[in-house]
Amino acid sequence: MSIYPDRFNGRTAIITGGASGVGFDTAKRIVAEGGKVAIWDRDPAALGRARISLESAFAYEVDVSDCHQVEKLAQQSFDDLGRVDILIASAGITGPNAPVAAYPVEEFARVINVNLLGVFYCCRSVVPLMLKNNYGRIVNVSSVAGKEGNPNASAYSASKAGVIALTKSLGKELAGTGVRVNAVTPAAFQSPLFSQMKQEFIDFMLSKIPMGRFGEVAEVTSLLCWLASEEASFSTSATFDISGGRATY
Repeated sequence: MSIYPDRFNGRTAIITGGASGVGFDTAKRIVAEGGKVAIWDRDPAALGRARISLESAFAYEVDVSDCHQVEKLAQQSFDDLGRVDILIASAGITGPNAPVAAYPVEEFARVINVNLLGVFYCCRSVVPLMLKNNYGRIVNVSSVAGKEGNPNASAYSASKAGVIALTKSLGKELAGTGVRVNAVTPAAFQSPLFSQMKQEFIDFMLSKIPMGRFGEVAEVTSLLCWLASEEASFSTSATFDISGGRATY
């Protein structure tokens, strides 16, 4: 049971990548704390499981790298929820592990399209909906890789660095409104993304974390939910590290 049972009373959220991992954990917590959620995900099987587990949630199959799908579903979510107060942009892919000189061009583009353009499309579509009520909380899930760069993961690192810059720009644009825009930069944590990685890359990431362990989904969720709440009223254009001591700036 949440220790903040009423924190999201009357609030609504769109959560991309919301059918599994940290996205789904965040959806569950927002609902437990009184909110309503619209889960966006491209995996129909995961969406089906999410619908069963979280009956009150709206669920939509979407590819966030498709601008037209995002625009359509943003309006649909607004209509279904009655308003849009929160966007948690957690959808993402890792792409292959390879050096830059051998990185497949089409795979690099695919990672950028999902991880960076997907966040841009989502922000672009929900900001006008939030401004209708002059309130909003946008939390973009970046990565410590976007701050430091991981070898053999140039597409992922570049896409996540772009998310940080996009967040800073958008937050400054909206600073005079009631919409706050922040990013989180987790180190690796236990999530379905691990299934997309080679074991040697997982071992490398673990070796970089001074705490000597991966983060837990609930730890990331706690930070996301604070940034999505009314309490996060004086933070915008900011990047919040949650990396077990890995990030040093």
